[in-house]
Amino acid sequence: MCKNPQVDIDGAAVAELMASVAATVSRRVAAVSADVYEVVLREIPELHDDQAVLALLASSVHSNVGTCLQIMQHQIDLSAVRAPAASLEYARRRAQRGTPLTALLRAYRLGHTCFSGWLLRELARQTGDAPLITAATLGMSQIVAGYVDQTSEEIVAAYTREREHWLRNRSAARAARIRDLLSGARINVSATEATLGYRLRQYHVGVVCWAEDAAAAVDNVTRLEHAIIHVAGKAACAGEPVFLPRDESSAWAWLPLGIRDTFDAAEASTAGADSDIHFAFGDAAKGTTGFRLTHSQALAAQAVALAAGSPPLRTVAFGEVAPVAMMLGSPELLRAWVLATLADLATDDENHARLRDTLLIFLHTGGSYKVTAERLMLHKNTVQYRIRKAEESLGRPLSDNRRDVELALRVTRWLGSSVLQPTRQRSAALAGTA
Repeated sequence: MCKNPQVDIDGAAVAELMASVAATVSRRVAAVSADVYEVVLREIPELHDDQAVLALLASSVHSNVGTCLQIMQHQIDLSAVRAPAASLEYARRRAQRGTPLTALLRAYRLGHTCFSGWLLRELARQTGDAPLITAATLGMSQIVAGYVDQTSEEIVAAYTREREHWLRNRSAARAARIRDLLSGARINVSATEATLGYRLRQYHVGVVCWAEDAAAAVDNVTRLEHAIIHVAGKAACAGEPVFLPRDESSAWAWLPLGIRDTFDAAEASTAGADSDIHFAFGDAAKGTTGFRLTHSQALAAQAVALAAGSPPLRTVAFGEVAPVAMMLGSPELLRAWVLATLADLATDDENHARLRDTLLIFLHTGGSYKVTAERLMLHKNTVQYRIRKAEESLGRPLSDNRRDVELALRVTRWLGSSVLQPTRQRSAALAGTA
């Protein structure tokens, strides 16, 4: 404790004066508490809440003011004083509601200033002796500051414990509700919405996100959550997404679309999210059934991304890969079918990759050489040459099996080398390392 050697704040006269000031202010404790309460609410908007919580704040303020006045009036040792029960409960309630701890601590600083003003005004009324006023001011300031400091430590501890406990319990409750939803079990929609803080009676988009390297960052879950919030913002979502960690490097989420029944994964840009985080999106779907469906679609889209090999695709939307996703039940059979359908066109080299890309666009445009040339920014003769070479690689006219060829091309586009035939050189290299 810092002391001014020329001012004796421990003298009997000073103690008596402080006790008198405290006793007088105690007779107006209701007015003092109301003043502190009003200042706190006026200056800290985050503390505005429902009547039950506001009543608890008023009780906390009243208890702190009363306790501090008793310490001063009766010279109670601060080490024997504990934070009032109402103050600890208010801190716990604020932790449950996610109020920033900084707002709570600021309330104590504002309360300190307001309360000290009442003491100093009363001190000035009781004496005009300057040295005595100085000593009493120092003495009262040390008591109030010591009380606020000690109480704040208890408040921080109570807030932190409750916040951790609340988040653990809330996460467990949310996970249980989501498990019930995904299982198709009969649920209470209103209760589930309250637990999740999310409306089920709207359109949603399921998302699976994962970090490529689980060891790359200490807190991948936080990075994934920030990435989902970023994507939700880019997609102009109708509220906060639901986020459910699955393990240290992956998570599930649902983006709220409100009444919007479409979702464009390209518009929900992932630019700005960490480059090693990947996303798989379902289609927009409505209600509890849609909640399950879009999640299943996101999982299927993720399976396509992972099946494509390393590095996995950054973003995959189910709508783009649906046929491929549904064919992934047996990767071996899928690869055999692709090789049988495309023949030499399934060779894994740059030349055949160019032919496959050109042929896929040609089929998508309804067999138009002109439109294909425009899309690829090539001469029409070049497109015609590539289509002819592609047909030669297929070993049969394109018209013989057009639908299967188009589907097989889409599979190769998304799954790449995992469904293609290695070149002779690559096969020999692989054999040499086996």
